[in-house]
Amino acid sequence: MQMTFNWKIYLFAGLAERLGTRTLQLAWDEPQLTAGQIKTRLARQYSDHAAILSLCFVAQNQAYAHDETLINYTDELAMLPPVSGGSDQPLPCNELTIEDKRYIITESPLEVNHILSKVYHPDHGAAIAFVGTTREWTAGQRTVTLEYEAYVPMAEAALSQIGEEISARWPSTLCAISHRIGTVGIGEISVVIAVSSSHRAGAYEASRYAIERLKQKVPIWKKEIYEDGTEWKGHQLGPWDPLASMDESGGFEK
Repeated sequence: MQMTFNWKIYLFAGLAERLGTRTLQLAWDEPQLTAGQIKTRLARQYSDHAAILSLCFVAQNQAYAHDETLINYTDELAMLPPVSGGSDQPLPCNELTIEDKRYIITESPLEVNHILSKVYHPDHGAAIAFVGTTREWTAGQRTVTLEYEAYVPMAEAALSQIGEEISARWPSTLCAISHRIGTVGIGEISVVIAVSSSHRAGAYEASRYAIERLKQKVPIWKKEIYEDGTEWKGHQLGPWDPLASMDESGGFEK
């Protein structure tokens, strides 16, 4: 009798809705497969959804995996659909309280001044906040409300890595990012990016970098609820490749 292995794969956003489950439990003969093989197998098994599965990335232990990456059935696995807002190296668990953490995914309303206070520094002459709010009209459609969903531990790790990228590009710059999940009403704040630097030019550049990078690689999805239907929104920066650097994906280079 041939042995099988129980593969568990988490699903998010529109992909979970399409397949009608948040978790796939699959009995496969192999204990190891590449990420590309997993995607191919799922596309065959769920042929009606092969198109969206081909656009997804596999996450292995809360890090994006290349198609050739070898995956074990015991790994924490997720299929991530295109994002509106993901990271190639896992980060250690941050044991700071939510009040102290600079990179947060939360269901609570966002307080701009509180998030700004996390980046104040006596040597910095500039501190700015980018505030993203939900808008009522998009391409002629009236949005009633938005629902955000995230792969929370991976999303917070990805936000932290954006902060590390900013520190490398703009030394001594401080960054804090908070993003809402759950239901966010029209006009409410969905994301705050606070940046401080010695001079305003660095603060502005780092802030722009942060929001572009967030939209490219952080596993957060939003569901727009219209008067006449709903729609999951993906990323807004062209072909989705969260494993690419900002420069490789068309972003500006310092």
